[in-house]
Amino acid sequence: MIIGYARTSTVDQIAGLEAQLRELETAQCKKIFQEQVSSVAIRAQLEAALEFTREGDVLVVTKLDRLARSVADLMMLIQTLEKKTVGLRILNLGMDTQTPTGKLMLTVLGGVAQFEREIILERQREGVAKAKAAGKYKGRKPLTDELRQEVVCLAAGGMAKTHIARQLNIGEASVYRILSASK
Repeated sequence: MIIGYARTSTVDQIAGLEAQLRELETAQCKKIFQEQVSSVAIRAQLEAALEFTREGDVLVVTKLDRLARSVADLMMLIQTLEKKTVGLRILNLGMDTQTPTGKLMLTVLGGVAQFEREIILERQREGVAKAKAAGKYKGRKPLTDELRQEVVCLAAGGMAKTHIARQLNIGEASVYRILSASK
């Protein structure tokens, strides 16, 4: 059986999801699992698709980034599929893991994608270090005991958490963290 999996990162990406569904239908998928969640979140429909597959089935996705978030993630998914004797087809790459060449190309492309991501993160770290050296990046305001006490007092006085954050020039999440820790 040919099984499709479609995913977008947000619910706002309706057109992207619909385009994936059309491509999967064109690829003759008999059953399609779809979800709109970030790749770092729990992907319940991907798990359901993997559970649903049986020996001889093929899992089809439109693009590699719809399936895996890293080479390690990709390799785990491929290993899971191989254990079940299930193939993987990626439409935009014309790739099929049921062939030795397809397996090789998928591994190479996954490695390149992860390399690219690591380069981006390295550049980001360099930019932050440069901004810190220039005094333009301060990071989060340190949470002193005095600041913590002030947050607790303002909250006890009935002030809204958003107002406390604005008044003390800290993030709302910090206010919630401080109040949670003070209980």
